[in-house]
Amino acid sequence: MLEGNRVSRISVRGFAVASATAVTAVGSVVGVASGSTAQTNDAQTTANDTTLLADIPAGQQAQVQTASLTQQADAQAIAADASAKKDAEEAARKQAAADAVAKQKAAAQAEADAKARKEAETKASRATRDVSSFPVQASYSIAQIQAMARQIVAGDQFQCFSNIVDHESSWNYQAVNASSGAYGLFQALPGSKMSSVGADWQTNPATQIKWGLNYMNSRYGSPCQAWSFWQANSWY
Repeated sequence: MLEGNRVSRISVRGFAVASATAVTAVGSVVGVASGSTAQTNDAQTTANDTTLLADIPAGQQAQVQTASLTQQADAQAIAADASAKKDAEEAARKQAAADAVAKQKAAAQAEADAKARKEAETKASRATRDVSSFPVQASYSIAQIQAMARQIVAGDQFQCFSNIVDHESSWNYQAVNASSGAYGLFQALPGSKMSSVGADWQTNPATQIKWGLNYMNSRYGSPCQAWSFWQANSWY
Protein backbone atom coordinates (compact mmCIF):
# COMPACT_ATOMS: atom_id res chain seq x y z
CA MET A 1 0.00 0.00 0.00
CA LEU A 2 2.86 2.43 0.69
CA GLU A 3 4.30 1.96 -2.79
CA GLY A 4 0.88 2.45 -4.31
CA ASN A 5 0.50 5.77 -2.47
CA ARG A 6 3.82 6.98 -3.87
CA VAL A 7 2.68 6.24 -7.43
CA SER A 8 -0.57 8.18 -7.01
CA ARG A 9 1.43 11.28 -6.00
CA ILE A 10 3.54 11.38 -9.19
CA SER A 11 3.65 14.93 -10.56
CA VAL A 12 3.08 15.39 -14.32
CA ARG A 13 5.76 17.98 -14.28
CA GLY A 14 8.49 15.32 -14.18
CA PHE A 15 11.94 16.76 -13.73
CA ALA A 16 10.65 20.22 -12.96
CA VAL A 17 8.78 18.83 -9.95
CA ALA A 18 11.85 17.04 -8.69
CA SER A 19 13.98 20.14 -8.99
CA ALA A 20 11.42 22.33 -7.26
CA THR A 21 11.15 19.83 -4.41
CA ALA A 22 14.91 19.73 -4.00
CA VAL A 23 15.12 23.50 -3.79
CA THR A 24 12.29 23.57 -1.29
CA ALA A 25 14.04 20.98 0.83
CA VAL A 26 17.20 23.07 0.92
CA GLY A 27 15.13 26.13 1.91
CA SER A 28 13.68 24.15 4.78
CA VAL A 29 17.10 23.39 6.17
CA VAL A 30 18.14 27.01 5.93
CA GLY A 31 14.92 28.06 7.62
CA VAL A 32 15.54 25.71 10.51
CA ALA A 33 19.07 26.94 10.89
CA SER A 34 17.96 30.58 11.05
CA GLY A 35 15.16 29.86 13.46
CA SER A 36 12.38 30.73 11.01
CA THR A 37 9.28 28.73 11.94
CA ALA A 38 7.30 30.02 8.92
CA GLN A 39 9.90 28.84 6.46
CA THR A 40 10.08 25.44 8.14
CA ASN A 41 6.29 25.01 7.96
CA ASP A 42 6.16 26.11 4.28
CA ALA A 43 8.95 23.75 3.37
CA GLN A 44 7.29 20.89 5.19
CA THR A 45 3.94 21.55 3.46
CA THR A 46 5.54 21.67 -0.02
CA ALA A 47 7.53 18.52 0.66
CA ASN A 48 4.33 16.75 1.69
CA ASP A 49 2.54 17.83 -1.56
CA THR A 50 5.24 16.78 -4.06
CA THR A 51 7.13 13.65 -4.91
CA LEU A 52 10.77 13.41 -5.90
CA LEU A 53 11.72 11.40 -8.98
CA ALA A 54 13.77 9.20 -6.62
CA ASP A 55 10.56 8.31 -4.74
CA ILE A 56 9.03 6.87 -7.92
CA PRO A 57 9.58 3.14 -8.49
CA ALA A 58 12.43 2.55 -10.95
CA GLY A 59 10.08 0.84 -13.42
CA GLN A 60 7.93 3.97 -13.77
CA GLN A 61 10.63 6.68 -13.85
CA ALA A 62 11.06 6.29 -17.63
CA GLN A 63 7.32 6.87 -18.10
CA VAL A 64 7.47 10.09 -16.08
CA GLN A 65 10.51 11.29 -18.04
CA THR A 66 8.81 10.46 -21.35
CA ALA A 67 5.65 12.36 -20.30
CA SER A 68 7.73 15.41 -19.45
CA LEU A 69 9.59 15.32 -22.78
CA THR A 70 6.30 14.84 -24.66
CA GLN A 71 4.82 17.86 -22.91
CA GLN A 72 7.86 19.95 -23.84
CA ALA A 73 7.66 18.77 -27.47
CA ASP A 74 3.96 19.65 -27.60
CA ALA A 75 4.69 23.13 -26.25
CA GLN A 76 7.44 23.62 -28.83
CA ALA A 77 5.14 22.43 -31.63
CA ILE A 78 2.44 24.88 -30.54
CA ALA A 79 4.96 27.71 -30.46
CA ALA A 80 6.25 26.75 -33.93
CA ASP A 81 2.72 26.66 -35.35
CA ALA A 82 1.99 30.10 -33.90
CA SER A 83 5.22 31.47 -35.38
CA ALA A 84 4.47 29.96 -38.79
CA LYS A 85 0.95 31.39 -38.72
CA LYS A 86 2.29 34.82 -37.83
CA ASP A 87 4.84 34.65 -40.66
CA ALA A 88 2.15 33.60 -43.13
CA GLU A 89 -0.12 36.45 -42.07
CA GLU A 90 2.73 38.94 -42.42
CA ALA A 91 3.60 37.62 -45.88
CA ALA A 92 -0.05 37.84 -46.94
CA ARG A 93 -0.25 41.42 -45.65
CA LYS A 94 2.86 42.43 -47.60
CA GLN A 95 1.58 40.75 -50.76
CA ALA A 96 -1.77 42.50 -50.43
CA ALA A 97 -0.01 45.85 -50.05
CA ALA A 98 2.17 45.15 -53.11
CA ASP A 99 -0.90 44.14 -55.13
CA ALA A 100 -2.67 47.35 -54.12
CA VAL A 101 0.30 49.47 -55.22
CA ALA A 102 0.53 47.62 -58.55
CA LYS A 103 -3.21 48.08 -59.08
CA GLN A 104 -2.93 51.81 -58.39
CA LYS A 105 -0.04 52.14 -60.85
CA ALA A 106 -1.95 50.24 -63.52
CA ALA A 107 -5.01 52.44 -62.97
CA ALA A 108 -2.88 55.59 -63.20
CA GLN A 109 -1.26 54.35 -66.42
CA ALA A 110 -4.63 53.48 -67.90
CA GLU A 111 -5.91 56.93 -67.01
CA ALA A 112 -2.86 58.57 -68.60
CA ASP A 113 -3.29 56.49 -71.77
CA ALA A 114 -6.97 57.38 -71.96
CA LYS A 115 -6.14 61.07 -71.55
CA ALA A 116 -3.53 60.90 -74.33
CA ARG A 117 -6.00 59.20 -76.66
CA LYS A 118 -8.64 61.77 -75.87
CA GLU A 119 -6.25 64.62 -76.59
CA ALA A 120 -5.27 63.04 -79.90
CA GLU A 121 -8.93 62.58 -80.81
CA THR A 122 -9.66 66.17 -79.85
CA LYS A 123 -6.88 67.43 -82.11
CA ALA A 124 -8.09 65.23 -84.93
CA SER A 125 -11.70 66.38 -84.56
CA ARG A 126 -10.58 70.00 -84.44
CA ALA A 127 -8.71 69.43 -87.69
CA THR A 128 -11.90 68.02 -89.23
CA ARG A 129 -13.88 71.13 -88.29
CA ASP A 130 -11.17 73.57 -89.40
CA VAL A 131 -10.52 71.99 -92.82
CA SER A 132 -14.08 72.52 -93.98
CA SER A 133 -13.83 76.23 -93.25
CA PHE A 134 -11.15 76.90 -95.89
CA PRO A 135 -12.42 78.05 -99.29
CA VAL A 136 -11.28 76.05 -102.29
CA GLN A 137 -8.86 77.89 -104.58
CA ALA A 138 -7.28 77.17 -107.95
CA SER A 139 -3.82 77.45 -106.41
CA TYR A 140 -2.16 78.22 -103.08
CA SER A 141 0.99 80.00 -102.06
CA ILE A 142 3.36 78.60 -99.44
CA ALA A 143 2.31 81.37 -97.06
CA GLN A 144 -1.36 80.44 -97.49
CA ILE A 145 -0.67 76.75 -96.89
CA GLN A 146 1.35 77.53 -93.76
CA ALA A 147 -1.45 79.78 -92.53
CA MET A 148 -3.88 76.87 -92.94
CA ALA A 149 -1.57 74.58 -91.05
CA ARG A 150 -1.26 77.05 -88.17
CA GLN A 151 -5.03 77.04 -87.78
CA ILE A 152 -5.24 73.24 -87.82
CA VAL A 153 -2.16 72.11 -85.89
CA ALA A 154 -1.78 72.85 -82.16
CA GLY A 155 0.61 75.70 -81.43
CA ASP A 156 3.05 73.60 -79.40
CA GLN A 157 3.22 71.05 -82.26
CA PHE A 158 3.40 73.33 -85.25
CA GLN A 159 7.19 73.74 -85.46
CA CYS A 160 7.68 69.95 -85.48
CA PHE A 161 4.95 69.62 -88.06
CA SER A 162 6.56 72.33 -90.16
CA ASN A 163 10.00 70.70 -89.93
CA ILE A 164 8.66 67.49 -91.45
CA VAL A 165 6.89 69.31 -94.30
CA ASP A 166 10.05 71.35 -94.98
CA HIS A 167 12.07 68.17 -95.44
CA GLU A 168 9.41 66.22 -97.35
CA SER A 169 8.14 68.77 -99.85
CA SER A 170 9.23 72.32 -98.94
CA TRP A 171 5.51 73.10 -98.58
CA ASN A 172 4.71 72.20 -102.19
CA TYR A 173 1.33 70.50 -102.05
CA GLN A 174 1.77 69.24 -105.64
CA ALA A 175 5.28 67.82 -105.15
CA VAL A 176 5.85 64.44 -106.83
CA ASN A 177 8.76 62.08 -106.22
CA ALA A 178 9.92 61.07 -109.70
CA SER A 179 11.19 57.65 -108.62
CA SER A 180 8.54 56.50 -106.15
CA GLY A 181 5.50 58.55 -107.05
CA ALA A 182 5.07 59.84 -103.49
CA TYR A 183 2.84 62.90 -103.54
CA GLY A 184 2.01 66.12 -101.74
CA LEU A 185 3.11 67.95 -98.62
CA PHE A 186 3.92 64.73 -96.77
CA GLN A 187 5.02 62.62 -99.73
CA ALA A 188 2.30 60.07 -99.10
CA LEU A 189 2.98 56.78 -100.89
CA PRO A 190 0.81 56.17 -102.69
CA GLY A 191 -0.67 59.64 -102.72
CA SER A 192 -4.15 58.18 -103.15
CA LYS A 193 -4.18 57.11 -99.50
CA MET A 194 -5.01 60.73 -98.67
CA SER A 195 -8.42 60.14 -100.29
CA SER A 196 -9.47 58.74 -96.92
CA VAL A 197 -9.78 62.39 -95.86
CA GLY A 198 -11.10 63.94 -99.05
CA ALA A 199 -11.48 63.33 -102.74
CA ASP A 200 -9.71 66.61 -103.46
CA TRP A 201 -6.41 65.39 -101.96
CA GLN A 202 -4.47 66.29 -105.15
CA THR A 203 -5.53 69.95 -105.23
CA ASN A 204 -6.47 70.95 -101.68
CA PRO A 205 -3.63 71.58 -99.19
CA ALA A 206 -6.10 71.63 -96.30
CA THR A 207 -7.08 68.03 -97.07
CA GLN A 208 -3.42 67.03 -97.15
CA ILE A 209 -2.73 68.85 -93.86
CA LYS A 210 -5.61 67.05 -92.21
CA TRP A 211 -4.36 63.69 -93.48
CA GLY A 212 -0.77 64.38 -92.43
CA LEU A 213 -1.77 65.46 -88.92
CA ASN A 214 -3.99 62.41 -88.46
CA TYR A 215 -1.14 60.18 -89.63
CA MET A 216 1.37 61.68 -87.20
CA ASN A 217 -1.05 61.48 -84.28
CA SER A 218 -2.13 57.91 -84.95
CA ARG A 219 1.31 56.50 -85.76
CA TYR A 220 3.55 58.46 -83.38
CA GLY A 221 1.25 60.21 -80.92
CA SER A 222 2.01 63.76 -82.06
CA PRO A 223 3.90 65.75 -84.74
CA CYS A 224 6.80 66.29 -82.33
CA GLN A 225 7.15 62.58 -81.71
CA ALA A 226 6.97 62.02 -85.47
CA TRP A 227 9.71 64.63 -85.92
CA SER A 228 11.91 62.88 -83.34
CA PHE A 229 11.55 59.66 -85.31
CA TRP A 230 12.29 61.49 -88.57
CA GLN A 231 15.49 62.96 -87.14
CA ALA A 232 16.67 59.48 -86.12
CA ASN A 233 15.71 57.75 -89.38
CA SER A 234 15.33 60.46 -92.08
CA TRP A 235 11.82 59.20 -92.74
CA TYR A 236 8.60 58.80 -90.77
